[in-house]
Amino acid sequence: MGSLQGAVRLAPRSLSTWFKHSETVSTLVGRNRLAVVCSSTQCPAARRLLHSGRPRNSQPATANTNSSNPALSFPCLDAQDAKSALLSARSLESGPEPSYTSGHHERYRCEEPLLLDWGGVLPEFDVAYESWGQLNADKTNAILLHTGLSASSHAHSTGANPKPGWWEKFIGPGKPLDTDKYFVICTNVIGGCYGSTGPSSVDPSDGKRYATRFPILTIDDMVRAQFRLLDSLGIQKLYASVGSSMGGMQSLAAGVLFPERVEKIVSISGCARSHPYSIAMRHTQRQVLMMDPKWARGFYYDSIPPHSGMKLAREIATVTYRSGPEWEKRFGRKRADPSKQPALCPDFLIETYLDHAGEKFCLEYDPNSLLYVSKAMDLFDLGHAHQTETKKRRAEYETNIAEGGKTLDSSDIACSLTLPEKPYEEQPSVTASTPSMDQSVSGGESDAAAPPQDLVAGLAPLKNHPVLVMGVASDILFPAWQQREIAQTLRAGGNAKVQHIELGDDVSLFGHDTFLLDLKNIGGAVEKFLR
Repeated sequence: MGSLQGAVRLAPRSLSTWFKHSETVSTLVGRNRLAVVCSSTQCPAARRLLHSGRPRNSQPATANTNSSNPALSFPCLDAQDAKSALLSARSLESGPEPSYTSGHHERYRCEEPLLLDWGGVLPEFDVAYESWGQLNADKTNAILLHTGLSASSHAHSTGANPKPGWWEKFIGPGKPLDTDKYFVICTNVIGGCYGSTGPSSVDPSDGKRYATRFPILTIDDMVRAQFRLLDSLGIQKLYASVGSSMGGMQSLAAGVLFPERVEKIVSISGCARSHPYSIAMRHTQRQVLMMDPKWARGFYYDSIPPHSGMKLAREIATVTYRSGPEWEKRFGRKRADPSKQPALCPDFLIETYLDHAGEKFCLEYDPNSLLYVSKAMDLFDLGHAHQTETKKRRAEYETNIAEGGKTLDSSDIACSLTLPEKPYEEQPSVTASTPSMDQSVSGGESDAAAPPQDLVAGLAPLKNHPVLVMGVASDILFPAWQQREIAQTLRAGGNAKVQHIELGDDVSLFGHDTFLLDLKNIGGAVEKFLR
């Protein structure tokens, strides 16, 4: 991160790439100024759009010109206005939305309808996937690799797409996912935007984009679509189901839904059910995105995408991906330019880092996909009661379809906002005990606290499966006690093949992102477990 200060002043690659055929964009944010340099005939129009009203950082017309102090400038807001102007002046040929695909991938087209847990139906759907290694003759060496929320199927480079993947160092000959031994498959989940069917896809019934007509999804729905792909490849049983973060949730769900079709399970920095803190953080991200006027209730595909809301949502998410102690070491209280007056726009190094993370992401992922996929994470619950309710609901939908009806009508999906009659009052403090780690790289004590019986019953299908559960003490998004809960629950259900590893603060301060960065501890444990 030595070049961070320079990097955060550069325009996002996605925007520059988007306009590379029609204009050259160079955006510099720093020293309380914004410069937009263009080299196309569309730029004057963009500038007129940008300056059609009073600039955000100018004083109101009624302001006293003899004020004691000058008005502050806001280059960060000017940058957002400039981006909107450039997006308005886009080439009609290039289209309003960037291409979210991450390069070449394979596509599985399923023309059989997919019934979703909450009653929606995809009449047909695509699953984008990539693979590495060779499938053996009896098709028993396949590993299904599940992604996090915003990842594509491009986990590793290929001949057709040499760009490094998001798990590049973990996949390959002699690597944790050894392609000399295993046939590794990674998919983009349905609901996503990297080639699989999602809100930005076309609804075959009318030829228009789904937008927010796309049905509510669950993690189980994503896994069912993945297993349709496996069916098409003739893979009856996976050697292993592997995933981190949301992928760790999918990995467990695959074992619960299809226990006879999965041999081993790896769940890293995941959970068996979503908990309030994670739900709250994702809710906040969705709210700032939906409050962007350009979101237009999801129907923005013929207009300017809600890039400001996406930027803010990603900044909030980035706060949860790393740890405070790591940022203390990395940024401290350093300002980007201590010689300048403090600003309300990004000023401290940590602020410029978050600003850059949001800016880089805001045109690389479909906003509606963020809403749907993150909601699926919130709904995740492998508890027995939840599974029972879902099975009952699906059976009712299937019966309705068999009788010629539809699964849903407008009254089924009406949303009611319910607020308590009285304001929330703080309750007396109750300290909940949670299971502690049973194995730690840095040491630790075991705790036999009993897990919830509802969860024990829900994970019963995994009683005989070898399962590796990994957590990181510095993770604030999926705290380590949630992985302990998985391990303790499996053991309480009679599973004697559970391995639980927790990386202490002295091993990793990278928080939730550790699974992307720690080849030695994460990768080493996965490699050993899969042997």
